[in-house]
Amino acid sequence: MQDNKKFMLEAIKLAGENVEHNHGGPFGAVIVKEGKIIGKGGNKVTVTNDPTAHAEIVAIREASKNLGTFDLSGCEIYTSCEPCPMCLGAIYWARIGKLYYAATKEDAAKAEFDDSFIYAEFAKPKTERKLQSVQMLREEAVKVFEKWISKEDKIQY
Repeated sequence: MQDNKKFMLEAIKLAGENVEHNHGGPFGAVIVKEGKIIGKGGNKVTVTNDPTAHAEIVAIREASKNLGTFDLSGCEIYTSCEPCPMCLGAIYWARIGKLYYAATKEDAAKAEFDDSFIYAEFAKPKTERKLQSVQMLREEAVKVFEKWISKEDKIQY
């Protein structure tokens, strides 16, 4: 069996196990480096009461722990469904080089996992979003950024 298909089937299997065990939504993900699975995860939102415990995030956390780095360059991620905005952002932050997905965000929406409102909110000006956003104490926060900029022993990411 072709490796890509094998890895995607593993992600789909994790999604199915999640449904069977009621651990969270019907989502699974695996992260692969050099032909080996280095991280996997199923959605754990409801079992952990953690709204960020999506399958992709769980897999990224495990892969990072296993590799001892936050930089997952050279890795690929296989997800049972097209990632939500949060997970897509995490995939970019982790520097994963390639994303494979099975079901689409439209398929997820049919199962009541609809992220379209988040994408629509991002497109709006901050003042028109449903989430009220109030900026405050910018000057104090900028001082911390200035401290970071001048720090000589910082670890870039």
